[in-house]
Amino acid sequence: MKSQTGEKPYQCSTTDKDFSENRKLKTHMMSQTGAKAYPCSYCDKNFSQKFQLTNHIRTHTGEKPYQCNQCDKDFSRNSYLKVHMRTHTGEKPYQCSQCEKAFLHSNHLKVHLQTHTGKKPHQCSQCDKTFLRKSSLMIHMRTHTGEKPYQCSQCNKVYSQHCQLINHMRKHTGEKPYQCSQCDKAFSENGHLRQHMRTHTGEKPFLCIHCGKAFSQNVTLITHLRTHTGEKTYQCSHCGKTFSQTIELKCHLRIHTGEKPYQCSHCGKSFTWKSSLRVHLGTHNKNKPNQSGKSFIEKQIVEKNKSNIISLNEGKKNKEKNNMDKLYEQDVEVKEEQTGIEQVIPIL
Repeated sequence: MKSQTGEKPYQCSTTDKDFSENRKLKTHMMSQTGAKAYPCSYCDKNFSQKFQLTNHIRTHTGEKPYQCNQCDKDFSRNSYLKVHMRTHTGEKPYQCSQCEKAFLHSNHLKVHLQTHTGKKPHQCSQCDKTFLRKSSLMIHMRTHTGEKPYQCSQCNKVYSQHCQLINHMRKHTGEKPYQCSQCDKAFSENGHLRQHMRTHTGEKPFLCIHCGKAFSQNVTLITHLRTHTGEKTYQCSHCGKTFSQTIELKCHLRIHTGEKPYQCSHCGKSFTWKSSLRVHLGTHNKNKPNQSGKSFIEKQIVEKNKSNIISLNEGKKNKEKNNMDKLYEQDVEVKEEQTGIEQVIPIL
């Protein structure tokens, strides 16, 4: 009743904060003293509030009692379900005061506001990199420690980020949840869909500061920038040769390993380079049988022989014609001598 009337008779002697119920005051007092009266029976963690322990226990049991009525997703906390429901309703209640962007969650807005100030409060202790989010720093630290806590249950591959594992698992399941609204293509990662959408919109948001050339992908811009700087960050561990692109290093390493990943589907011969396979395939195309069952080369030989035979026949016919002409002339001369007539029509 007191909560409905707005009355708050219970006051904290330390902070002067008022509460409508005695239990809320006790919970508040424990948060001030640091007392944690609720221990976890699965691990050595302790909590100051019972609901915190309840939520934590679900990380051990895997219980997810809050189900979305729009899709089949379940959640361990009601607050997670409420945030998720916004993905269905399109609600973005947290609006940026500096620009027009809006967000599903208040934490996303807090992080976004730092993009306007340029502030990156979380700095790496191993290098000079700074980050907007503490979680981003934690992920970055794994590049120094080499930690990869997320393992695939199908092939035992390990990853430093949970999202990397989720994306990888779709290779096993074949799931492609990100559908293009312009065509029938679907993708396993949202980032791949965003890149694909630029093929429809023609958007090229990544601009080179040296020459003004624009690119649809940031990775393409980074590669392009090295043509200006001459930077070659990828080094061969065998001979020390450096390259500006990972693909160049990957191809180069085959010289050392002897790997030949490109196999001919006709004869089984393998090649180090894709270009070498293309050239090789041309030898099969030249020998490809035509309708008569002869190869291209054989056909050329036959055609050449035909030309020679035709030439010989034509030469023979010409020779015979010349002989006939000579006989004709001789016959006319004989007739003229015998009859004395100038014009004689010979019988051929």
